[in-house]
Order: sequence, then structure tokens, then C-alpha cells
Amino acid sequence: MSIEKIEQGDTLTQSKDLVADNIEKLKQLFPEIVTEGKIDFKVLQDVLGEAIEDEDEYYRFTWAGKAQARREAHKPSTGTLRPVKEDSLDWDTTENLYIEGDNLEVLKLLQKSYAGKVKMIYIDPPYNTGKDFVYKDNYKDNLKNYQELTGQLNSEGNKLSTNSDSDGRYHSNWLNMMYPRLRLARNLLKDDGVIFMSIDDNEVENLKKIGNEIFGEENFIAEIIREAIRGGSQSKNIRVSHDYIICFSKNINKISFTGREVDGIVLNLEDERGRYAKGRELNKWGAGSRREDSPSMYFAISGPNGEEVFPIRNDGSDGRWRLGKEKMHQKVKDGDVIYEKRENGTYIVYEKLRDDSPRIKQFTTLFTKDYINAKGTETIKNLFKIERSYFDYVKPIELMNDLLLMSAPNNNDIVVDFFSGSASTAHSVIKYNVENEGNVKYIMVQLPESCPENSEASKANYKTIPEIAKDRLRKIKEVNLNSNVDLGFKVFKLDSSNIKTWDGNPNELEANLWDAVSNIKDDRTEEDVLYEILLKYGLDLTLPIEEKTIEGKTVFNVGFGALFICLGDNLTSKVTEGIGKWKEDLNPEVCRVIFKDTGFTDVEKTNAVQTLKRYGITEIKSI
Repeated sequence: MSIEKIEQGDTLTQSKDLVADNIEKLKQLFPEIVTEGKIDFKVLQDVLGEAIEDEDEYYRFTWAGKAQARREAHKPSTGTLRPVKEDSLDWDTTENLYIEGDNLEVLKLLQKSYAGKVKMIYIDPPYNTGKDFVYKDNYKDNLKNYQELTGQLNSEGNKLSTNSDSDGRYHSNWLNMMYPRLRLARNLLKDDGVIFMSIDDNEVENLKKIGNEIFGEENFIAEIIREAIRGGSQSKNIRVSHDYIICFSKNINKISFTGREVDGIVLNLEDERGRYAKGRELNKWGAGSRREDSPSMYFAISGPNGEEVFPIRNDGSDGRWRLGKEKMHQKVKDGDVIYEKRENGTYIVYEKLRDDSPRIKQFTTLFTKDYINAKGTETIKNLFKIERSYFDYVKPIELMNDLLLMSAPNNNDIVVDFFSGSASTAHSVIKYNVENEGNVKYIMVQLPESCPENSEASKANYKTIPEIAKDRLRKIKEVNLNSNVDLGFKVFKLDSSNIKTWDGNPNELEANLWDAVSNIKDDRTEEDVLYEILLKYGLDLTLPIEEKTIEGKTVFNVGFGALFICLGDNLTSKVTEGIGKWKEDLNPEVCRVIFKDTGFTDVEKTNAVQTLKRYGITEIKSI
């Protein structure tokens, strides 16, 4: 037995190879289609028989660049996520992640560690209005493209830009951005997981179509219409006051949505007679709701302060009650009504529903009242104590909170937002946890997009959107100091591989052939390498990590002995002896050890293998 060096091209040097994974699944289903390691499509066609579509004309959704976008979703990444402790909050204890980087590349890197583990995804992508950006992926080297976009490299390459409707591929550009990201997002969902996607009229049809293709038409749940702007935005012909939330499941047969009373019902209230919930409105609405429609149903009842309360319609005109005079007065006498005062001083009256358990109703596909963007803007202003918000359009946490209520994540479930913007989704997860004493975890991903010059954010010395979002999360902790929930977050930033021979950049590789002193890049730390190994091994980035000094060398213990990493130089068998004893104390089911390849002399390398073998450790690798 010897130490196996992890060379470029090894599965441990890159993100999950989804093509190889899919081929393996096909082999399990149809072993006869594999010939000398290749898929024989003629045999596959024979196996599938009449299920093959071979006509020239058939129903399909396509656009310029789709084949390339599909290939990009399956192309592995050689990049990594570098820890940024100084930007983080409660690093040692938190299980939340905030990642700065191109979400396409980040989604690839999360495939090994988080596939099949995410309960809910919410995204608010660019709406493709002609004013927001659609960044044009460079499929030849997407990581290098990201570095150019964020100013890490000088190049004449692709830039963040608006996607003007005068562009001949206006919709295609947007679809090519969204398609591979949604492909990768689906892999992250649990079988009972769901995805919610905000969008407006510009791309709602296209988003639903690619959703049907990626998630399956049978897994479509709903198209929610949300009141986004009260009164509507200025438009040439008609004011637009709404947008949409498209919802798909991973497996429609596995999900179980919860609900609540749809009109802002208050649950679990109590009085001297026990528990009650606010039930239906006793004001009559809709057809037949005017006073003249039923004059006998227009009368006064006693209000909360003894005043007379009449049934008044929303337009201020006289209306009618649902119940007759005798029943209405009896409900008032029995204390079985709830009064909700409107801005004009009139009341909406509800009946009390008495029950041992609150009556929960399904959400509807129409979201009004509490879901407008202005509420999200007010949240930012109040939290930062500013007069003008740093963001023009902020999704309200009330919206995400109800999406969380629908999908009902349990403790330790994960919520992901890979267009996280101002971090409203993270804020909502925290609120959800505080209200339910829960432990739902989040992963936020955001491109470090620059704040526009002369913007309110720029005037406040914020350079990028993630700077504002992270500050928002810190301020949330300040107002929840007495809470026991996880209010921290670990920050990671996308970058090229820490290990020279793992780097996918061919120019770097050529230069590294002359550098045999160390395989780790000069500006990278041992912790940088540690977290890259976690990613490439498919381990959770929030796993407990213990650090110990053995014979003057730093040794990391990941996941209670599942993985030991030592990247020191001049290692001896005493170091490996210490690792072996540590492993013996922890007694993990599986144990792996990774060293730096240049950390040993040949003699000590042989001794290390024999020492670890005595402790039952047989998987030993070097980088």
C-alpha cells in the first residue's frame, strides 16, 4: 500500500461529473447499452422501442444556444470556495453559508456536498426588462470569466451588461443564463423539495417552459400572482401592479404543503372560554353585497368601544351583513366577533371560530395586501435606520415567510437562494426560526456586483451588494440578541483551485511544471486547502472541524475523525502516530487521511503508510 497522489483529472480535483453520473444511472437501468465503456445509442433505441421520437415535427421548446447551455450544466468546475473568516459571524458555531461568486460555478461546486439535501429554493433572478443585467457566460472558461467580471483579471472579455430588447437574441440570452442554473438547482433538491421563482411578464412563459422541461410538467405546482406595487407602475397602456411566482416540486407525490387562513387570520388566540381563531368575515362581499340588495341586512351592531358599527363596503358605500339581526346581535353579546379597523375608521367584522385546533386553509394563487415591495423597502430602511433604501425593489420578508410556511421545512433542512440580492430570504429564514424555535439553515449565493455610482449604497461606502447583505445579517443579530437560534453565517468566496496541479487553467498548468517546491499556491492558506478538500470530497462545509498541533504540525480533524488533513512540511512518523491515536479515540466508521505530497521524504512516506495501516487507516492520499 502507498500514498496515492491526487492528479489533475481525478474526480477529487473538480466538482461532480454529472455526465459520468448520468451514464452510470443508464448503465444500472440498461446494462446492455454499454459497449467498451461507451453508450451504444442504437441499442438504447432498441430497448426503448416506440418511446423514441423520430419525427421532424413534434412539440418542443428550443432557442439559440440551448444545446451549449445544456452541456454547460454538466461540465465540472475546477474552482473552489475560499473561507473568509473576517467577514463571517459566529464562524465556529454557525451552519449558515453566505457565498460570493458566480452562481453557475458555485452551484457546480455544491453538487457533491449538497445534492438531494435542500428542502426549498427561492430565487429572484433578473427579470430581463432591458434594464437589468444578464451576464453572458463564457462557456470556454466560466471561472476565468467570473474573475474578469469582478475585476480579478484584466481582460477585454464579457462584461456585466444590460440585455437590450434590440439584441437579436434577447430572450435566448436570458434563457441561456437560466437553463444551466436551474438544471443544477434541481439536483440539490430533496425528493420533497420545492423551488419558487419570482418573475414578471417579460419571461414568465419562458420560465414556466424551461421549468416544465427541467422539473417535469407533472411536478408543476402553481403560478402565484403577487401584488408587487400598490397602485401599479407607470405603463403606456395599463398600470402593472403584479408579478409572478412559479413553483415546481422535485416530486409532486412527495410534497405536503401546509397553509394558513388566507385573510391574515390570527391563530391560537385565547379568552376565558378557551382557544379560538378568527374566521370568515361577517361583512358580505361581491354580488348582492349592497344595502339595496338586502335592506333588512343593513343595521348597526355594537362596536368594540360601544359605538355603532355598520356594514360598509370597501368603496365606502353602505353594504350588508351575512347574518340577520338576531344572529348578529347574539354573536356580539356572546363575544364571538372580532373587529378590524380600516384606515377610513370603519370596521370589518369577523366571527370567532372556536375549536381545539386552529382551522388551516390552503394558500391561494393570489397574493395581495402584505406582499408588496414597499414593505421590503421599509424593512431595509428600518433595519439600517436610513431615510432612503439601498435597494429599489426588495422582496418583503412576509412573502418569503409564507413560502416557508407552505413548504414547511423542518429542523436542519436547508433553504437556498442563488440570486440572493439583499438577503431577504436569509432574513426570512431567521424570522421563521425565531418564531418557531427552529434550526432551518440557509445558503445564500450572490455575485459581488458593484453598487452604482452615486447610489444611496455607494454614498454609504458600500462597494458591492454582498457588503450590504452581510451588514443586514449582522444587524438582524443585533435585534435578536436574546434569541437562541443560529444568527451567524460563514462567508466563502469563489476562486480558482488552491492546488496548482488541480487548476483547470492550462496557462497555469504549464507554468507549474517548473515549480516542484510546493503544490499549493503561494497566496493560499492551509484552511483554504482544507475547505477545497471538503468540497471535492462532498462533505458539508459546516461540519465540525477540530484543530490540533501534533509534533509542531497542524492537523485538522473533520467530522469527528471522518477525515484528517495535515499540510505541513518535514513530516515524520511521529505525526502519523499522533493521527492514528486520535483516530483510535474517536473511532469513526470511515477514516481518510490527506497530506501534502512534498511534506515527506520517500522514507518517511513509507513509514507513514505503515503507521496508519496499524491503526486501520487504508485510504491515504496526497495533493
